[in-house]
Amino acid sequence: MRFMIMGLGNEATEAGVLPSDELIAAMHAYNAAMTEAGVLVAAEALHPMTRGARISYRKGKAVVIDGPFTETKEVIAGFWIIEVESKEEAVAWALKMPYVQDGEEGVEIREVFEVPELDERIAEERARGER
Repeated sequence: MRFMIMGLGNEATEAGVLPSDELIAAMHAYNAAMTEAGVLVAAEALHPMTRGARISYRKGKAVVIDGPFTETKEVIAGFWIIEVESKEEAVAWALKMPYVQDGEEGVEIREVFEVPELDERIAEERARGER
């Protein structure tokens, strides 16, 4: 099973404030531990939303909105994709993360839909006449 651990951003990350040297070193150690355990698939930090865009759809047309965006409460500052045996194992790895500090939102963990799983679900829905 693959899971994405998303590090949530805040005003500091969106202002482009870099983490302390200590936190950067701790994050490198965290990533190295996941690599050594064979669970890390990818890990990346994201630039602030000022360098991004959102696309929304209205009446069948795409509308591109350049950042920054008004809401910073649900901004992703970085992510890890890990491959583990269960959600509990993904949570255990997320709990080892040195990222979270008092008052910060923390992280979100989501299971990745694997293509065979998605294809199977679509086939099941079609067989039931739901599609």
